[in-house]
Amino acid sequence: MNRKGCDIEATGINYTIYTQKPQPPFKIFNKDQQVTQHQQPFPDPDTNPRARRVLREVSCHAKPWEVLAIVGPSGAGKSSLLEILAGKLTPQTASIYVNQKPMDKSRFKKTSGYVTQKDTLFPLLTVEETLVFTAKLRLNLPSLELRSRVKSLIKELGLTHVANARVGDDRVRGISGGERRRVSIGVAVVHDPEVVILDEPTSGLDSNCAFQIIDMIKTMAETRGKTVILSIHQPGFRIIKLFNSILLLANGTVLHQGTVDELNLSLRLIGLEPPLHVNIVEFAIDSIESIQQQKNQKSSNLEQDIITASTNRITQGKFTLQQLFQQSKVIDLDHDHEDNKDQEQEQDQMITDGFANSRFFEAVILTHRFWKNISRTKELFAYRTLQMLVSVEALPVFLQEREILMKETSCGSYRVSSYAIANGLVYLPFLLILAVLFATPLYCALVPNFIVGNSVISGVIGSFFLFSGYFVSKQGKCLEYLFGKCLVSGEDVLREQGGYEDDGSDAPKGDLKVPFFEFFWTFVVLIIEKSA
Repeated sequence: MNRKGCDIEATGINYTIYTQKPQPPFKIFNKDQQVTQHQQPFPDPDTNPRARRVLREVSCHAKPWEVLAIVGPSGAGKSSLLEILAGKLTPQTASIYVNQKPMDKSRFKKTSGYVTQKDTLFPLLTVEETLVFTAKLRLNLPSLELRSRVKSLIKELGLTHVANARVGDDRVRGISGGERRRVSIGVAVVHDPEVVILDEPTSGLDSNCAFQIIDMIKTMAETRGKTVILSIHQPGFRIIKLFNSILLLANGTVLHQGTVDELNLSLRLIGLEPPLHVNIVEFAIDSIESIQQQKNQKSSNLEQDIITASTNRITQGKFTLQQLFQQSKVIDLDHDHEDNKDQEQEQDQMITDGFANSRFFEAVILTHRFWKNISRTKELFAYRTLQMLVSVEALPVFLQEREILMKETSCGSYRVSSYAIANGLVYLPFLLILAVLFATPLYCALVPNFIVGNSVISGVIGSFFLFSGYFVSKQGKCLEYLFGKCLVSGEDVLREQGGYEDDGSDAPKGDLKVPFFEFFWTFVVLIIEKSA
């Protein structure tokens, strides 16, 4: 069916960040603070010293088949605005509409693509494997059709020559930074979303690679009817010509939204003459202070004119009740007939709620992807085999894949439980091998002859204690051994706290007094509080 794109309109976005006040280390409950927060649950950000206004009454409009570029200096709120439009952040106040209807965040995340500033990809997978696994998780298609779709996407992204090359990262040699950025965009658009949101897609790239990336995004918007919203810091001359609309942000407020020609005209109207052969966007960013001063002056003049006009009407006696109602009237647009007209179109456009695969198939796909990553680190195979018994062996892997897990689960690719099941299935063979290695000699020793097996185990344990010096008297031990034993067992601490009785033997004492535990846990708590 012919798709007509997705129209996004946002009005009145306000986003404030509140920094928490540091609490005393041992103060768990503060009654005065609880009362204060209850009386004032939403403090005024203008009077709160720990509040920072990131966005102030921001409004924007993104149309299908076009590219909206959000520009501005560092700290203007570009990334926060993109995360709010993508449904990642929840602002204090905002009205976001998708095709003239309020945004459904859970559905919008699955029908849109979001590309972060940092490339979060598996470095050991190839370009084709990365896109294939993402397509399997996002689309419920036959294998042949899915492969064909991935190959056409690779061709569209210009990655055919590196389709079988590994993605790589800072530690693993792989493709270039521009090609890795194309792979990130391909991961976001593999399920053919109607809206594509990109945060600094040209960050860290040279001018030629940056132009190729923006040109590819522009072609994708024009040929597929996508709504593209991106942020960019310093666009070049060629890149600016590819933008349909520009949103100029400064200190969390909108200074301009429109085409480049309209921006040039606005600057000339306020008395700012851009020099020849100068980037108009960079000139506008450099002239932000002058633009804000002109804007504030116009606002104050407009308010003064309104007050003067109202005063004149009241003094002349011509300010009627009907005029009062006319000035305060709010026009509500009725979209009932448009909703009925677009109902069938929206049902075809929106992807059904839920996940593309069942929990079982998600675990199968993720297990396959995990196994490919592990099998390509042969140099770490022996090291991981030695760590099979450790219960936290999956923690380093999770820390490396944490950003990928957060990105994929937030956009509805799969469930977190499927990730946990797949991760456990991959490490299960290692634990099984270790269990077999321990159980085989124990079974052979115990089952045929219980007395022989018990004797062997007792002999091994006795030999361990014998060669550890357990049966050697204290008087016969050397000074170095006593010093090491003192460091390990902490005899001095036990003796000072009343939990150690020296009777000349090395038998362990079981009468540790309560003061020792109080001292020990107090010391641990102090160390934790100091490090936190």
